[in-house]
Amino acid sequence: MTTTADSSPTFDYIVVGAGSAGCVLANRLSESGKHSVLLLEAGPKDTNPWIHIPLGYGLLFKNKTVNWMYQTEPEPGLNGRQVFQPRGKVLGGSSSINGLLYVRGQREDYDGWRQLGNAGWGFDDVLPYFRKSEDQARGADAFHGAGGPLSVSDWRHPDPLSEAFVAAAAETGLPVNRDFNGASQEGAGFFQTTSRNGRRASAAVAYLRPAKGRANLRVETGAHSDRILFEGRRATGVAWTQGGAARTARAAKEVIVAGGAFNSPKLLQLSGVGPAELLKRHGIAVVLDAPGVGHDLQDHMQVRIVMRCAQKITLNDIVNHPVRRVLAGLQYFVQRKGPLTISAGTAAAFFRTDPRLATPDIQIHFIPFSTTKMGDRLHDFSGFTASVCQLRPESRGTVTIRSADPRDPPEIRVNYLATETDRATNVAGLKILRKILAAPALRPFVVDELDPGKAVQSDDELLAFCRKVGSTIYHPTSTCRMGSDALAVVDQSLRVRGVEALRVVDGSVMPCLVSGNTNAPIIMIAEKASEMILAAARG
Repeated sequence: MTTTADSSPTFDYIVVGAGSAGCVLANRLSESGKHSVLLLEAGPKDTNPWIHIPLGYGLLFKNKTVNWMYQTEPEPGLNGRQVFQPRGKVLGGSSSINGLLYVRGQREDYDGWRQLGNAGWGFDDVLPYFRKSEDQARGADAFHGAGGPLSVSDWRHPDPLSEAFVAAAAETGLPVNRDFNGASQEGAGFFQTTSRNGRRASAAVAYLRPAKGRANLRVETGAHSDRILFEGRRATGVAWTQGGAARTARAAKEVIVAGGAFNSPKLLQLSGVGPAELLKRHGIAVVLDAPGVGHDLQDHMQVRIVMRCAQKITLNDIVNHPVRRVLAGLQYFVQRKGPLTISAGTAAAFFRTDPRLATPDIQIHFIPFSTTKMGDRLHDFSGFTASVCQLRPESRGTVTIRSADPRDPPEIRVNYLATETDRATNVAGLKILRKILAAPALRPFVVDELDPGKAVQSDDELLAFCRKVGSTIYHPTSTCRMGSDALAVVDQSLRVRGVEALRVVDGSVMPCLVSGNTNAPIIMIAEKASEMILAAARG
């Protein structure tokens, strides 16, 4: 790091956002000691103890201290409802508040990226970076790595309900699958999580903590990035606000935006890179007319079926019973096991709604508790939940600034259920899930279906239920997507097309949403991007 005449420090790289991607970048770019790195994070340090306890995600769901607390605009396909969009605002970003599930998606997702013209992003190309990132508790094999920064483990709370769900899925004809990230995704089994010994392995824990003592890495928290600085069309630095003071830093090599699918397009637009008409409307000088910035938003929607349980073995029963609640706490703090290690899904099923499909188009998340709405208090009766998630939605949305004020949240329009395929797939997924929940293995545990209930049977009624309760499963992507067409924002090296010394590295660059949870793929993207950035620095 050096200091210029205007008192702005200069770093080789400035990374905006200390989420899943930003923590990887900070570690890898500073690893050799040859390059100075500034990492800017709008939120605080990850000192809240509930961040590190797996079940703590429920308490962080609406915690403004560590969460951006975004909302969509009214969604036409969901009866005009606004959908809450939690995103991490803390070291580790959403990896510090998410449900800990480690799912990569399907081989075909990444081969599809390559087929869209993104050389180097096929499955065989990206698998080494998944393996590089991973410390797989089961050990290394052809699909998994051991000794990497990111701990990946099996769950630590045996649960008869989750075991019964897997058995029930098998009774309907689904294969039992021990590894959704192995040779095939299809089937039913148990999730692995980004945890180790009962503790969350966020990107901050996995990547940033080992790097924090490096003299060439500076981490600034409470640093709200306002805009990227340009000289002509070359990115030269970042301006941010911290503790009420305006600050700037210069980047000798590159500025790397890693704010996620909502904040990355927002920052580009605030900086003059985006649709010219939008920028002019808000009085922002146009650096580059880039109509694709904020375009093509994709997200997974979930529709939850809630069941009343016949046995008092659910998390509801533990949380709502003072003695059992205390015992669960003691079990966790003594053994790092028990209910407090539960992630946002214990068991899963991946299946095809049509046998003519090549790969699964539905993912089921099963959890041994129930609530009226995610983030709300658990029900006061025994209950469990299984949700349908369409893996490859056709619906597309947008993210746009609502003003030139960096403090204003962006306008988010996902357009859930905008296509016939999306509507039909969700309805078909609910029908198949109901068959699983009615299978013999689960009968001893089921009183009845609370939501939607037996009265909801026809396709039209099921679709109306989707519109009534459908919500995000927290996987927004593709708002600064990779490609070479007119609306692509970054090239296959994740450089912003049309400007210099600026990249985007996070879930927003995905050409298409992957068929599964997004945290593991985002970490992979950052691992691969780090290597490309360092290769460019070597010339």
